[in-house]
Amino acid sequence: MRALLALATALGLAVPFAPAVGAGTPPAQAQLAKRVIGNGTPSSCTSAAVVKAVAQGGSITFDCGPKQKTIKMRATAKVVNTSRVVRIDGGGRVTLDGLGKRRILYQNTCDQRQTWTTDHCDDQQYPKLVVKGLTLRRGHATGSDDESGSGGAIYARGGQLVIADSTFARNRCKSSGPDVGGGAVRALDQWGDRPVRIDGSTFRRGRCSNGSGLSSIGVSWQITDSVFTDNEATGRGANPARPGTTGGGSGAAVYADGNDFEIVVRNTRMEGNHAREGGGAIFFVSNDRSGHLTIVDSTLRDNPSDGFETIPGIFYLGRQSRPTVTGSVVE
Repeated sequence: MRALLALATALGLAVPFAPAVGAGTPPAQAQLAKRVIGNGTPSSCTSAAVVKAVAQGGSITFDCGPKQKTIKMRATAKVVNTSRVVRIDGGGRVTLDGLGKRRILYQNTCDQRQTWTTDHCDDQQYPKLVVKGLTLRRGHATGSDDESGSGGAIYARGGQLVIADSTFARNRCKSSGPDVGGGAVRALDQWGDRPVRIDGSTFRRGRCSNGSGLSSIGVSWQITDSVFTDNEATGRGANPARPGTTGGGSGAAVYADGNDFEIVVRNTRMEGNHAREGGGAIFFVSNDRSGHLTIVDSTLRDNPSDGFETIPGIFYLGRQSRPTVTGSVVE
């Protein structure tokens, strides 16, 4: 029962049988403003409608007709920091396409343009962004600075992030540099050091200097029932960048560094990912050696690291000499 309650809460679902919770808990689904994109026709589901709904917040669904619908994003949909919960549910039939030109979703509690809500923007509870049943493809984080060059499909700093039953394909961020990452997702400063939760999702054909699937600094992750294939860390020179290089090239599927953070990978497959430097599947560096990587009931196979690794497909520096691997294939 506790596990079901935790999952329902993470996804923003109504839990009428749940015990009373503290005032800081997000509202149940029934209390969220409900917004529907579209009126039953494919043409009614537009980029402008997505941008508007995300800015308004609440529980967002789609009514685009009975067939699969691809929405060509003409602008990035940005979460406003006064929203408590932004829950976007594509029902497995909606694709948001960045057209190879722009990031798709953006949340940043420290961006005053999205409304300044607290004096501790790097550790605030809301907004909570939940992405469910969507395909996000061809997102592209363009630009020259670190922030604009990271997180091709989703950039999430502050608040909370949950991703479930979604597919990320052919997303991009800057192709070189030591401190950029997240072809699909870049996460920073999650509330209370709670983990980003990834469940039942697929990440494929991402390209970025580092972390072509997922990338973070000082953020924990819980990755469950997911697949990472054909992602490539395209940078060269690692971090810090070696002389004469532009840096990067590590963690093709997952790149994580910082201090005290944890990554748990459970019942997940990482296969055919490639890093020009370290960590063809996972690059994990806890700078103060307090963090740890745990892999359970998973398969990590054929994830070459051209430069360095501690075990096949993984470069790891943490509080133990090696990651904890249980019931898994790592080769």
